[in-house]
Amino acid sequence: MELLKRVIQNAQKYQKRIVLAEGAEPRTLRATEIILKQNLAKIILLGNPDEIKKGAQECGVSIEGATICDPRTDPRRDLYADIMVEIRKSKGLTKSEALELLNDPLYFAPLMIKNGDADGEIAGAINATGDVLRPALQFVKTMPGVSVVSGAFMMFVNDPHFGHDGILVFADCAVMPDPNERQLAEIAVTTAKTAKAIVGMDPRVAMLSFSTFGSAKHPLVDKMSNATRIARELDPSLKIDGEMQLDAALVPEVAKLKAPNSEVAGRANVLVFPGLEAANIGYKLVQRLGKAEAIGPVLQGMAAPINDLSRGCSVSDIVNMVAITANQAAALFE
Repeated sequence: MELLKRVIQNAQKYQKRIVLAEGAEPRTLRATEIILKQNLAKIILLGNPDEIKKGAQECGVSIEGATICDPRTDPRRDLYADIMVEIRKSKGLTKSEALELLNDPLYFAPLMIKNGDADGEIAGAINATGDVLRPALQFVKTMPGVSVVSGAFMMFVNDPHFGHDGILVFADCAVMPDPNERQLAEIAVTTAKTAKAIVGMDPRVAMLSFSTFGSAKHPLVDKMSNATRIARELDPSLKIDGEMQLDAALVPEVAKLKAPNSEVAGRANVLVFPGLEAANIGYKLVQRLGKAEAIGPVLQGMAAPINDLSRGCSVSDIVNMVAITANQAAALFE
């Protein structure tokens, strides 16, 4: 896929420092060898050095060039603990408690990012999403003006007439079960930024519903319409419209009938669903029945890129996510 080629080429150019919190996990080690050979990023593996080296030997891979950090013995522990106490002092976190938390790579990794020692993090091959996100939200936190973390999928459909040459971005497919109007607006703004940073598209955001511009009356319709208005207030330059039905968002002929004055209808490339239930079902329908390639979820809204893997992820999933995370990290400083 041309997109992945471009993402990989950009990652090779950016050379971001990506920390892999599950350093001894076999798929992570195999991915590390590929990442280093392809020069995609500077890799930091967290864990016991002996276990990591033994794991690499058992997998038959070379991780030469990766930095190995042991959270239990790293000399920065004291500094990181002070940072943690300062951030969580209102919650009563003590230094001894912080030092204990730092034994966990899922806490150590966000502190590396917070202190400027890494640019992004990936975990989740052997840890639940909540365990990955909790330390990240506590210490890296969300972007300024953003209160919600969400998950986007890059959907490669088999028709270049849809989206951006056959690429659509769906959200939120991973995190928020029932976002409110403000949260939906933030999801729209952050997903547009993700689409621009990773896909390189000019985002055109459709706020999806079972109604197009008031064709049906219901509080759920009002929710998407109000979210559209709030998103415009958050980012006046954003090309966004809604509420609208899926066919009005994607099919020009339908858009002419249902939304003739919309600059988004019929040309949308970013689809924001009203809730996690619809989004998760929607992306899997397109993936399974439409034979689309789905890449994600890419977590968005964090102050630094921290991405969660599926526990069923493949080695190539980890490699691709490292490249995507590097692109996200670079976009933060544009």
